[in-house]
Amino acid sequence: MPQTLPSTQKYLNISEIKNDCVVLRDGTLRAALLVSSINFALKSEDEQTAVIQAYVQFLNTLEFPVQIIIQSRPFNIEPYISRLEELSRTQTNELLKNQIIDYKDFIKELVQLGEIMSKRFYVVVLYNPLGDKKGGFSARLSSVFSAASVVKLKKEKFEKYREALFRRVDNVAAALSSMGLKSAPLDTQSLIELFYNTYNPTEAKTEKLAEIKDLRVE
Repeated sequence: MPQTLPSTQKYLNISEIKNDCVVLRDGTLRAALLVSSINFALKSEDEQTAVIQAYVQFLNTLEFPVQIIIQSRPFNIEPYISRLEELSRTQTNELLKNQIIDYKDFIKELVQLGEIMSKRFYVVVLYNPLGDKKGGFSARLSSVFSAASVVKLKKEKFEKYREALFRRVDNVAAALSSMGLKSAPLDTQSLIELFYNTYNPTEAKTEKLAEIKDLRVE
């Protein structure tokens, strides 16, 4: 009888993903912001100085941990190519039809030769119900043993912690806005898809993740 390989989920430090945040096994909560980018090189010297000053102020006023993540992935042009193929099939003008086919082949070759990558920028915000300051070994050990009681939160307690987390998220979003960056918190579906795409890059290209209501997690 073939052995069943353990699920990747067993090795992740995630207890659950719900209400637009991630609950880790140690009882801490995470929220993630998807952040836009700016072309710093195209800005004037005064604009560059303003951005730098806003970033320095953002770092100096932080009272809790954040994590900045840049995720690079090969650019997925399959939906665009499919759209072009559909247009070529429905196009009645023979000249336009041939032009669409040539353009589609050009785009495919360009992406393959240039290895074009898409980048996404995230800011992860943390909330620790036990406090953000790092304690000694005994304090960290006690927090591990108390994690089970923290993770299995009653609804009222979880909502309280979530509110505290998203107050931090709002502060970070406001600071990013001062630098000319747009941001949006990831909802539950987007968080699940982010982890799915990260840990299953090959499958994610061909297998779309189901909606939350259709997911069953053991």
